[in-house]
Amino acid sequence: MSNCDIGLIGLAVMGENLVLNMESKGFRVAVFNRTTSVTKKFAAGRAAGKNIVPCATLGEFVGALARPRKAQIMVKAGAPVDAVIEQLIPLLEPGDIIIDGGNSLWTDTRRREKSLREKGLHFFGVGVSGGEEGALKGPSIMPGGSADGWKTLEPIYTKIAAGAEGEPCCRHMGSDGAGHYVKMVHNGIEYGDMQLICEAYAILQATVAPDAAEFAEIFSEWNRGDLDSFLIDITANIFRRSDPESGQPLVDMIVDKAGQKGTGKWTVGHAVEMGVPLSVIGSAVEARILSSMKAERVAASEILPAPDVPEWTGDRKAMIAAVRDALYASKIISYAQGFVQLGAASELYDWGLNFGDISSIWRGGCIIRARFLNRITEAYRKNPGLKNLILDPYFRDIIASTQTNWRSAVQTAIGRGVAVPAFGAALAYFDSYRSARLPANLLQAQRDYFGAHTYERTDRPAGEFFHTEWFA
Repeated sequence: MSNCDIGLIGLAVMGENLVLNMESKGFRVAVFNRTTSVTKKFAAGRAAGKNIVPCATLGEFVGALARPRKAQIMVKAGAPVDAVIEQLIPLLEPGDIIIDGGNSLWTDTRRREKSLREKGLHFFGVGVSGGEEGALKGPSIMPGGSADGWKTLEPIYTKIAAGAEGEPCCRHMGSDGAGHYVKMVHNGIEYGDMQLICEAYAILQATVAPDAAEFAEIFSEWNRGDLDSFLIDITANIFRRSDPESGQPLVDMIVDKAGQKGTGKWTVGHAVEMGVPLSVIGSAVEARILSSMKAERVAASEILPAPDVPEWTGDRKAMIAAVRDALYASKIISYAQGFVQLGAASELYDWGLNFGDISSIWRGGCIIRARFLNRITEAYRKNPGLKNLILDPYFRDIIASTQTNWRSAVQTAIGRGVAVPAFGAALAYFDSYRSARLPANLLQAQRDYFGAHTYERTDRPAGEFFHTEWFA
């Protein structure tokens, strides 16, 4: 019987949890997995007794869907998505909707949307954030696709999404690749958030030197204030976990090699392509790459000199406060850079992104959910044309009040040889952005000297260019 509200292809953990979420909200869901045994196991286990229809073939799967059919793909990004789409096309009819809920590259999404639109089919690239728990209990959802297709999907996605301040954490982002692009930048900001937290940890280790229990309390205290967020909360919990084998704090038993799946590099790469400064996220990506060079770093540590510094004897409470302020100010800069990138992409692709909507749907369900997103939402709803988040009076005042501590924390790290690339990049961006004059006049003279690239003059109208015969 063709009465399923939506179908999902790909029963890995995220796919299963989304299906269970949909079913728990009153939707009848068809499911299919390429490996039939996976479908059977799900049907006999977590889906048993629920309003879920297991299908053995794609034909059976499509036949179970009510019109207009809505088929969500949850498979590995890249060629696997294209393969499933190609198998679905002959089974669908005009007006049906194919949804890619994975972390696909936005340019792939734009290509697929154009191709399917020409066949009369809707295609949506939907960013889903929140991990396994979010998928089950309510994620942040970032859909990109046609306005007409969204009218069909909206009742489902707004119901299964997380909620914040009485609003569903789901809004239509814009056409074609908008949803996946916003999710990509979300992931980039996540990179920045995590690196900044790690740098705060590193500075405190090199100064106050808390044990794991005190670290847990420091982060818990921060989580009760303006830094309240999912990532700060889980950081406190990480420090509370002991290793059952050694009895040591588990965090101390973990090798300092970070992994990444690529969305951070995509974010930074496109920012560079558009000419948008994205230094905090860029530093976070580079920090992960450097961390992966473990053997090389260990060898270098035995050769390269470290600064000769005395044992730290400063004011513990003041140092913790300084690091906290540095973390908060740097976090604001990271988000500000992310929204500038979103603005540039929105203009480039004519998406019409609504920053107030974007920040509002990140308040719940997703990995970067945080209290201060309420303030970002307010800033952009009050002034949709805001050029940079740090120009908003609220965030300008925060930076003004934290600036002394921010500089102090970075200076302490540099003096003690602690690498804080993201803290430093955030501060450098702030100092550059607030400067009416930068040393780029010398840089432009150099470019003109060796390449005749010309320059503008301070005493002439903008847009007039000059060249000096430097060898004359």
